Amino acid sequence: MNVVKRGYVEKDINEFGIKWKPNMCNAGEELFYLLNRGYDLKQASTFIGNHYLLSERQRLALARIVSPQNRLESRKQRELGTNTLMKQLYIDGFNTIITLEVALSGSLLLTGMDGTIRDLAGLRGTYRIVDKTELALELMLKRMDKLGINVVVIYLDKPVSNSGRLKTLVMEMEKDYNVDVQVEVINDVDRVLYGLENVVTSDAIILDHCVSWYNLNRRIVLHDIQGAWIYALTR
Repeated sequence: MNVVKRGYVEKDINEFGIKWKPNMCNAGEELFYLLNRGYDLKQASTFIGNHYLLSERQRLALARIVSPQNRLESRKQRELGTNTLMKQLYIDGFNTIITLEVALSGSLLLTGMDGTIRDLAGLRGTYRIVDKTELALELMLKRMDKLGINVVVIYLDKPVSNSGRLKTLVMEMEKDYNVDVQVEVINDVDRVLYGLENVVTSDAIILDHCVSWYNLNRRIVLHDIQGAWIYALTR
């Protein structure tokens, strides 16, 4: 299998480097200000992006990092700690696995204001298993073992290409771990996760709708993946 750097874009080195950091921080502060006053995210990020001459990728990064204060507080109230975690988790599969693949590739990751770690890789309806996929799954399943989780339900989006192949890979690997792994390939993962407890995702919309959630990827990236490139809006 060829070596693939999931989510790698060469210009990120410049656009998320020292040169652009002051403008990105200022833009983040102003976007946060506008969102807290009821402005629409898309309109506000376009306005601020135009002002600071930001690229489309920089604007997308800001939109994934910044959230209004009321949503940050709501997410924090419903976030589970390791000591309050129940024994069954529901995982937003592609969201979780792709972020870990990006981390293992040394590609750009973003620290959201809600404490999640997100990426800019995106799905766009297509996915293929790469050389980082097995290791990403291994890290996830090992963490489940350490947490003492009994049952993990991983939801994969049926319309996304190779979701069936990914399910097969997960089921082959789960035999080596002391956790009951179930993989569901369904049409609308977001809708299913909206009303559940113990959800694993960094998707902002799901975080705003689910009953409770666990910040799994942050723990894996910070503790198990050395050299991950994590970008934060700090001066």
